[in-house]
Amino acid sequence: MQHDYDLVIIGGGLAGNCLALALKDTGLKMAIVEASTAEQLDDAAAGDRALALAAGTVKMLEALGIWQSISQAATAIKNIHISDQGHFGKVRLSAQQENVAALGYVISARDIETHVAKLVNAANIELVCPARLVGLMAGNSAVNVSLKRGDASLNLSARLLVGADGGNSSVRKLLEIAQHITEYEQTALVTTVQSSLPHNNTAFERFTASGPLALLPVNTNHCAVVWTRSSEDADALMSGSESDFLAELQQCFGYKLGKFSLAAPPRAFPLSLIRAEKMLANRTVIIGNAVHQLHPVAGQGFNLGLRDVVQLAEMIINQHQANQDIGDAEFLTAYAQSRQKDHDRTIGFTDTLVRIFSNDWLALAAVRNVGLAILDHIPTAKTLLTRHAMGLAGRLPRLGSRR
Repeated sequence: MQHDYDLVIIGGGLAGNCLALALKDTGLKMAIVEASTAEQLDDAAAGDRALALAAGTVKMLEALGIWQSISQAATAIKNIHISDQGHFGKVRLSAQQENVAALGYVISARDIETHVAKLVNAANIELVCPARLVGLMAGNSAVNVSLKRGDASLNLSARLLVGADGGNSSVRKLLEIAQHITEYEQTALVTTVQSSLPHNNTAFERFTASGPLALLPVNTNHCAVVWTRSSEDADALMSGSESDFLAELQQCFGYKLGKFSLAAPPRAFPLSLIRAEKMLANRTVIIGNAVHQLHPVAGQGFNLGLRDVVQLAEMIINQHQANQDIGDAEFLTAYAQSRQKDHDRTIGFTDTLVRIFSNDWLALAAVRNVGLAILDHIPTAKTLLTRHAMGLAGRLPRLGSRR
């Protein structure tokens, strides 16, 4: 049975659903294909992770009609405290100094995923689920997609196929798009702690010899923890006792928030920088984690992926309104080129932070701490850093700037 669409989106997670919502009023015929059931997505461990939403990301979510329904579940970041363990350098960023309500917000992935999925259902966007992508072939006027639904096969055709199916993207694999992988030999330990002192809406980024430690404010006295350790240290911490884990975490962070107690079991995620060699093939483009997976040091992964989504949506709308082919090769090339600068800047910034701050070489430690101390006392430089942290250092797509 042949189904014809203007656009087929592979992946019903945040990237795919946000793209569909951005295009819901265009008249384009769309379908979202998702391999997991709603129950499986809701039970996934990845839903426990905390997302740091930059102020620029909040603007885009607001323009898409998403932020209005999730803002109550988010915790504002009003201050950012950056320090280097065992050294004097620190930088303090403040929403009040920048005359903004917040520098960003923290929300659980599950909260935002659940709300976005409800909005997609309410918009009557067709969802093919559960269905697994098993093949694709592009022709001059359409891309043909082969799906497996249980024992049944299903074929779809579309003018444009978008791969928004995450780090293990089936679309990318079927297109044989190579990846450049940098192994950091580090593991992120993710958990939530309750502190005996309030965090006062402060996000902490503490650099240590083994990697960065981030504490993001959640509720009044809870913090989401993203703790980067060497893979060997992480294995030892995960196999040890809860008390040993807490003692090591407390020693690494200190007592600025008083004593910690675990509010969620720790989970471990190996870290690497992964970047696809290209974003497009015939009538197909990949976005979000299918293209790039970043170290969590600056919390930029979801923010960068959403900018992919909103830029693509804006260009598709313009192309469609001009009665032009949304799967045209020149159009998709223009999209990939429009994302190149943002990808290079954000990935480069994140990778540089990891390399500069994940070691204890004395000469480098001295230089970086002098730099942090100077930065903390130069208002214009601090404002630039704050705008970068807020996701406002570059141009936001016009679609994502609408109020």
